[in-house]
This record gives sequence, structure tokens and C-alpha cells, in this order.
Amino acid sequence: MSMRLSLLLTAATCLAVGNPLQAAEVQVAVAANFTAPMREIAQAFEQDTGHRAVSAFGSTGQLYAQIRHGAPFEVFLAADTSTPARLESEGLGVAGSRFTYATGALALWSADAELIRDGEQQLRGGNFRHLAIANPKTAPYGLAATQVMQGLGLSEALAPKLVEGQSIGQAYQFVASGNAELGFVALAQISRNGAITSGSAWPIPAALYQPIRQDAVLLDRGADNPAALALLTYLKGERATAIINRYGYGN
Repeated sequence: MSMRLSLLLTAATCLAVGNPLQAAEVQVAVAANFTAPMREIAQAFEQDTGHRAVSAFGSTGQLYAQIRHGAPFEVFLAADTSTPARLESEGLGVAGSRFTYATGALALWSADAELIRDGEQQLRGGNFRHLAIANPKTAPYGLAATQVMQGLGLSEALAPKLVEGQSIGQAYQFVASGNAELGFVALAQISRNGAITSGSAWPIPAALYQPIRQDAVLLDRGADNPAALALLTYLKGERATAIINRYGYGN
């Protein structure tokens, strides 16, 4: 970590006790799988620091393209490690600011509480018309889903049934609306405190896909914004970590 970044983060930590006279706003690009926890974190962040986090949600690939084209984001919470690293190498991310804020998990989900009894056998049986998936080219959770299908030897058999969303949020909506009987979603979208909140699900064994490590990076536009620096510090703190864990993420 550079000396400049270290000093800035130290200053942000001091601000994190909350001084309304120094409150600022930060524009945050957030991977769609992290929508619900980020909304909670943003509320807690404002309560505890006085700073306000304004979030935009989408697939990691879509958000990366927006950042490259000048979108005014100051912090990026991606769903992978490679995209923040790329931004850093391209001079759009602050060197040394990257860290893993969450490790995600994938699930097979149906809005029908009775449908999924044995997730693997459900996929192998093929007794459904549509299977939702996020675009594997832009959404890391979509890529993880393709790894699951490959690992089970089902890529060819399931290909005609796939319904592709641009983000994991859209894949979730396909299932929630009934347009797809099943879908690969983020476990965080359907569980709280270790329990499935609706429908039926198969938390997919981690051995079937590469770990979904999600990195945060301070973007160049936010380098001098105290709210951006404070948010990165806050994400590592106890209150944010508790929220993240409640949604089923690892650290």
C-alpha cells in the first residue's frame, strides 16, 4: 500500500466516528448480487459516519464498461477479483486499495417451495422448460453457473433451456416472476442467517465452481473523497462484516 493511500485511509478512519460538518457523498458501483447487503450497509454507514453512499447496481462487466467510459463512480464493489485488478492496471483504480470484501456462494433456486428436493437430480432429470442464468461474459455468478454445468456434464443437455439475464439480479427476477422454473442465483439473494427465505433451493457445493471472491477498489475519481475512503474502511469493520455474513457471504 502506498504511503499516500495509507495516510488517506487513516484520515478516513478518524472521520468514521461521524462528523456531520464533514459529511460527504460517495458514488458506488455495486455488483448486482450484493444489492441487498449494500442497501443495509449504506444505511448503517450513514448512521455511523454521516457520509452517504449512493449505489448503482449491475453486472460486474457492465459496470466496468461504464467506468471505462467515464461514469462518475468513486468506489467499485465487483463480483470478482480480476476486474478491479484490471482497473488498477489501467490507471482507473488506486494502486494498493484492492481487498476482498466478500466471498460469494451459488445456489439453484425455484420460487416453488416444493420443486427442488435434490438439486443435482433436478438438473439431470430436465423436467423443466427454463433455467435462468446470468450472462457468463459479464457476470461472475453466471460464469460460476457454467462451471457447475460443465462439472456435472450437463452443459449440452441444459443449453436449450437456458434463459440469460444481463446480471444475477435479472436472473433472479426471471425465476421470481415465474418466467423460469429454476435459476442459478447468488445464495445471498435467497437466504438470511443460513435459512432459505422463500421457494426451494440447492446451495451448490463449492467444489463445483471456482471461489467467487469479490474485491473492492478505490477508483481514481474517489481518491480525495473522504466518504469514499471512509466506506472502504467501513466495509472492513464489525457492523458491515456482520451484515455481509448474515447474507451468507464468507470473508
